[in-house]
Amino acid sequence: MQLYDKTLGDWLEYWAEETPDNECIVYSDRNLRFTWSAFNARVDNMSKGLLSVGVTTGAHVGIWAQNVPDWLTFLYACAKIGAVAVTVNTNYKEHELAFVLENSDMHTLCITDGVAGNDYLGMIYALLPELKTCQRGRLQSSRFPEMKNVVYIGQEKHRGMYNTPELLLLGSNQNSDDFFSIKQTVSCHDVVNMQYTSGTTGFPKGVMLSHHNIANNGYLTGEHLKFTQSDKLCVCVPMFHCFGVVLAAMNCLTHGSTQVMVEKFDPLITLASIHKERCTAVYGVPTMFIAELNHPMFDMFDMSSLRTGIMAGALCPIELMRKVSEKMFMTITSVYGLTETSPGMTQTRIDESFDIRCTTVGSDYEFTEVAVINPENGEICKDGEQGEMCCRGYNVMKGYYKNPEATATVIDKNGFLHSGDLGVKDPDGNYRITGRRKDMIIRGGENISPREIEEFLYKMPGVKDAQIVAITSPRYGEDVAAFVIVHDNADIKPEDVRDYCKDKIARYKIPRYVFLVPEYPLTGSGKIQKFKLREMALLLCKEQGVEIV
Repeated sequence: MQLYDKTLGDWLEYWAEETPDNECIVYSDRNLRFTWSAFNARVDNMSKGLLSVGVTTGAHVGIWAQNVPDWLTFLYACAKIGAVAVTVNTNYKEHELAFVLENSDMHTLCITDGVAGNDYLGMIYALLPELKTCQRGRLQSSRFPEMKNVVYIGQEKHRGMYNTPELLLLGSNQNSDDFFSIKQTVSCHDVVNMQYTSGTTGFPKGVMLSHHNIANNGYLTGEHLKFTQSDKLCVCVPMFHCFGVVLAAMNCLTHGSTQVMVEKFDPLITLASIHKERCTAVYGVPTMFIAELNHPMFDMFDMSSLRTGIMAGALCPIELMRKVSEKMFMTITSVYGLTETSPGMTQTRIDESFDIRCTTVGSDYEFTEVAVINPENGEICKDGEQGEMCCRGYNVMKGYYKNPEATATVIDKNGFLHSGDLGVKDPDGNYRITGRRKDMIIRGGENISPREIEEFLYKMPGVKDAQIVAITSPRYGEDVAAFVIVHDNADIKPEDVRDYCKDKIARYKIPRYVFLVPEYPLTGSGKIQKFKLREMALLLCKEQGVEIV
């Protein structure tokens, strides 16, 4: 194995020349197929189209969409001209989108109509009312001065926006000389992807990842799964996450494999795609595999083509991994890491025993140094001793965008990135995650910042204080519980808190469990004991007859 100094554009062009007629991207549910050569030509036209509307090297281009056919077109078009693709969570509401638009200095945003309960067009017109009266490409926003373009991903035309056919047509009519000159200036160490990840200090931070970061992490992931040009990976995980854009897309990009795409996770479409395309691999968080195994039509589909895959993004129950292995005929592996590590730090290997693959998160990625560090004295722990999971190497992010202070808090003077998770290393070099130092909730693969929700709830009339904690969930791994103290004489019920959140913050952040309390458990120094709140949540659910799902 080795690390490659290739840009994403270099990889795409390699396979377009090496295996031009092999399938690169397939949408089985609509019989849409791109070969490597056809997809590369489409990306080139999109690159030139973006250049023609003012997207230059270093510009930030947002992609706010589910796994639609041109999601990857925009990613690779940005990569070829040195622009940065900013992935936007499909569940974001107007409040969260506004933060990302401003914080990322976004130049161009590419959007679809939206998802169920989320009207993207309505939200973007509310934030950028100037779109309704300006010419395309002439946007002058008083609130977001860096924003110049909005692109609709699809055939329809909307006031003030380009659409994808128009950009492709613009690109096909452009002189290629400028495009080729710009492409030659792109380095594999340039930032190509920025993902916003929730932390413990309020709003998300933009994680800057380079071509070198994500292409090599995808390559090594594929090597651990023994991927080749003959593999077909069913991609039902969202592309705006590292799970999709790196572990899936970069794996296939660096191995010449086929991506069988599912636009929005649906267990039936996923099973049908695996069956029809004879997929050899599939990824998912635990809840996805549960939905597939429990679908009433599961036995109608032939899973025998599957050989491997990844279950990650949340705690992976051993019994679930066993059922997936038996019923889907696949050797399941797991990856541990975080967005800041591109994301893989450790992975179990396809040829390891079931016990290792299901009770550990595996060993270090090659060319990555993982260490369990004592958070009290900074020393590396001995085997079996609990400490903080840290790593350094090619996969560590370039930093948080416009936030050197936050970057310095997670990357120490020795270059180790601190994950905030607790773990132990066994004598065989495999790691187990044992807990969490940082105040973070991971619900079905989504990172949730308690402080972000707390600060949001403080604005609710009648709320005096709010504390957010994780509650263990058999379906999602963890879910959100809110403890709320109300002002005297305020008439607030638990359902009022949830209603206040609805349509203002992403659905997955809305507290499923709300407890109105007169006070919080405190330490002697007056600090809130969140571990006791977590215990109280379980006890109150039991007392109130509330089922934890």
